[in-house]
Amino acid sequence: MATQIHPTAIIEDGAQLDENVSVGAYAYIGAKVKIGSGSCIHHHATIDGDTEMGKDNQVFSYAYIGAKTHDLKYRGGLPGLRIGNRNTFREYVSVHLATHEGDFTRMGDDNVLLAYSHVAHECQIGNHLVMSSHSALGGHVIIHDHVNIGWGVGIHQFCRVGAYAMVGACSKLVQDVLPFMIADGNPAEVRTINKIGLERNGFNEEKIRLTKQAYKLFYRDGLNKSQAIEHLEQHPEKDAEIFPAMIHFAQTSERGLA
Repeated sequence: MATQIHPTAIIEDGAQLDENVSVGAYAYIGAKVKIGSGSCIHHHATIDGDTEMGKDNQVFSYAYIGAKTHDLKYRGGLPGLRIGNRNTFREYVSVHLATHEGDFTRMGDDNVLLAYSHVAHECQIGNHLVMSSHSALGGHVIIHDHVNIGWGVGIHQFCRVGAYAMVGACSKLVQDVLPFMIADGNPAEVRTINKIGLERNGFNEEKIRLTKQAYKLFYRDGLNKSQAIEHLEQHPEKDAEIFPAMIHFAQTSERGLA
């Protein structure tokens, strides 16, 4: 099937659209944009800036993908945005370009961003994120794979959220969230492991048991971060998938752990 462009859509000269791309009424696509095959740009959506988007993405009405950074340090140039495949951007979602030329905001595959959510400059998002409505990522936030962000969450600049973690609705996150955990509150604190999320993603009872052990070391046994890491490193099951992921994440945390 050929690319379908509504006669009222504006496609600037230089934009590159692969086969099977659909562009709805009054949509706008800027001159530097590249859109992969099978993508659907709904009516009144905007894609602008140095934005490259992979295959089978959906951009719904009034979303703005590739907007200029909010960062006041912007001094011109052509910073970019790189998006993978099969992502969904619902109504009024905004995803910003990076701030400095040669830098990129990045997003992987199979992410779903619900209405009014916002991704700021230089954020680095992995795969399979579910980001609920009215939630926002400050600049330079890093989101690992299979993360769930609840309604109305605000995540401070430079924070990281580990794989398979969840941030509860209306939370204010100012520190990093370890993989496999649930953080909630204002400011957000880790409350427990993301048991349901792990089960839904195929984690067996043994891996969930190890996750509970790690949670207790970090949050229930009165240890500081260094002591908890040391206990995990000396644990007889230290070569399991769970512990190395948590050790590496904790060791590389710059903002501290929620």
